[in-house]
Amino acid sequence: MAKRILVVEDDVQIQEIIVEFLSSQHYEVHCANDGLGGYEKFRETNFDLVILDIMMPNLDGYALCKMIRNKDKNIGIIFLTALGSEDDEVKGFDLDVDDYIRKPFSFNVLIKRVEAVLRRRGEEEEGKNELTYGNVTLEVSSYKAYLNNEEVEMTLKEFNILKLLIQSSPMIVSRDILIEKVWGYEYYGDTRVIDAHIKNIRKKIGGEYIKTVKGIGYGLKK
Repeated sequence: MAKRILVVEDDVQIQEIIVEFLSSQHYEVHCANDGLGGYEKFRETNFDLVILDIMMPNLDGYALCKMIRNKDKNIGIIFLTALGSEDDEVKGFDLDVDDYIRKPFSFNVLIKRVEAVLRRRGEEEEGKNELTYGNVTLEVSSYKAYLNNEEVEMTLKEFNILKLLIQSSPMIVSRDILIEKVWGYEYYGDTRVIDAHIKNIRKKIGGEYIKTVKGIGYGLKK
């Protein structure tokens, strides 16, 4: 399953080259031309990594990085920018970016940095054995679910759906993303198969945790 990368770059020529290069390395790449467009893309899709320019119209990379971090503490973020001073780099790392690459850059170096960030973030996620949301706790390694410290019997699909919703919160996860992430292969049936699993999860943990966004998918209630 290909990792999703969002590239936010206002220089269309550089953007196209980056997208073409990353796509050739079997990543699924989405792009935006400015900060506001980048944030809308980020809200619409579940990404594994974001590559940001800093000097962009409407919303600069620093502001966009902060907004993304406020929504998702776990996503990988790389600044790819012409700003090369030490102060600029320090400001970037103060915003908790994973890496800072100065233009002009080597594509071979870029791909190695991308791989390193994705690997490191993946290892961090694997190391998190316990996920908690409200009174619900998931033990990732043992696939056990608890409500108010009482074990709740769940199927593997139900467990993985709830796990993805918790990891993605507060973002809404579309049915297509749930199918791709949970089923793990090309699924050609009705994506509303997800609805039946969500119904079962609600019966087991209560209806107050999962919200339905009509026509889009599911998310966790705040």
